[in-house]
Amino acid sequence: MLHLHHLENSRSFRILWLLEELAVDYQLTCYDRNKAYRAPDSLKEVHPLGHAPILEVDGRPLLESGFIIEYLIKHYDSEQKFKPADDNESAWENYTFWLHFAEASLMPPLVMRLVFTKVVEQSPMLIKPISKKIQGQVEKSMISSSLEPMLKMMEKHLEDKRWFAGSEFSAADIQMHLAVLGANAGEGLNRKKYANILNWLKRCEERPAFKQAVEKGGRVSF
Repeated sequence: MLHLHHLENSRSFRILWLLEELAVDYQLTCYDRNKAYRAPDSLKEVHPLGHAPILEVDGRPLLESGFIIEYLIKHYDSEQKFKPADDNESAWENYTFWLHFAEASLMPPLVMRLVFTKVVEQSPMLIKPISKKIQGQVEKSMISSSLEPMLKMMEKHLEDKRWFAGSEFSAADIQMHLAVLGANAGEGLNRKKYANILNWLKRCEERPAFKQAVEKGGRVSF
């Protein structure tokens, strides 16, 4: 029995989406963030860390979205629809690289951006101008300068590929989606510079399983 503990606006949407793609039976419990935009303490009753996603497998809690994706692919993707075969070297390398790139490289500056946005929002009125100035400096010197070369690399990669692993949709696209969504937040990515990325994002969100996941767990927003 699979039981997903899903926190709104979090990485657990990836697992919800993959479960819908796999068309497996599972139980879903949804959690709202608290006033401090953190996970509620009730998640700590499932696992002491209180992080999401948490996927219970016969009562045993599994953590970390990348690990959970690999677990579900190994045990439930019997037709190998969402991971390239090992003998398809090019597709396998692309799949594995982007599956790890999402969290190791792309998410850290986006999380930093989110943290500074929340700091400004929650700053007292007297301090808000100072916090905004600090946010702008960090955005220019650290966040944007890190994101731009990564986005250029992604745009180039998708020039001749429909999906990140190649011609077929895979779990790497699910893992990358949340990070790309974060990069596209606010004013959004420039359509002329990043047309391939934005077209890929549209293809992801047109998938029936994605829409089903949104209906059940809500759309992720930044």
